[in-house]
Amino acid sequence: MAKAKKTSITVKVGGRKKNPARRPSSTRKKPRVMATWKYVTIAALITMAVLALAYRPFLRPAFNRFTPCNGHKIYGACIPKGYSVYGIDISHHQGEINWKRLKKGNPEEPPISFVYIKATEGCDHTDTRFEKNWSAAKNSGYPRGAYHYFGSVSSGERQAKAFISKVRLEPGDLPPMVDVEEEPKNAAAYREELKKFISILEAHYKVKPIIYTYKKFHERHIDNAHFDGYPLWIARYNVADPGITNEWTIWQCTENGRLPGINHKVDINVFNGTAEDLEKLRIK
Repeated sequence: MAKAKKTSITVKVGGRKKNPARRPSSTRKKPRVMATWKYVTIAALITMAVLALAYRPFLRPAFNRFTPCNGHKIYGACIPKGYSVYGIDISHHQGEINWKRLKKGNPEEPPISFVYIKATEGCDHTDTRFEKNWSAAKNSGYPRGAYHYFGSVSSGERQAKAFISKVRLEPGDLPPMVDVEEEPKNAAAYREELKKFISILEAHYKVKPIIYTYKKFHERHIDNAHFDGYPLWIARYNVADPGITNEWTIWQCTENGRLPGINHKVDINVFNGTAEDLEKLRIK
């Protein structure tokens, strides 16, 4: 018996021929689904990046504004109780400062008792406003100190020479400070270079430099025998205490201070002692 010849039915739809026997493959929709997830992922990453960038300048201050203050509402921020000596640290980020207005202060707030000024960073950078701020602080009658931002690339010796070349301390000035917060690739080598930097400054100025850092960095790199005996300056914000068991000298308790004469936010610090103790810290 002869085999029947297979035929296909063609239906004309909208002027175009369509073969019902040809069904669209289910896999044809996958590229569109994958593309949708790709766009969703990209959008989520962009959103996360924007939130991360906005957190410090916008979101965190907004959160802190509604956080109950258990201290003093002064200098436009919440300052911990139990301290009577306050100071600021400044750099070019504060811009032009009206020192007469700053010195006059607000009648309802305690006066600022000391000023630390950024001098250098790494081995080849000087803060653009250091010279002006340095002389203005002295002329305004403030006990002043200079600080260096310690880099993790240049040697401690080169950074120490850079600082010494720019900073001449006089009787009445405060000890130099080194700002250490840049996470090193090699922790052991970093500590050795930092120790060299501090030792050179101590030998040159005849006074122990102050080490500035934040709590976690202190726990990882500074809380060891290398730096025993050096005054400690801790940065920790919006909390009731610095959170360390070591004896500390200065606590940077907020970065959101507002003071007359300074048009930008400024760090506010409390001194762990009396006005007489601060006087003893000054270079003789």
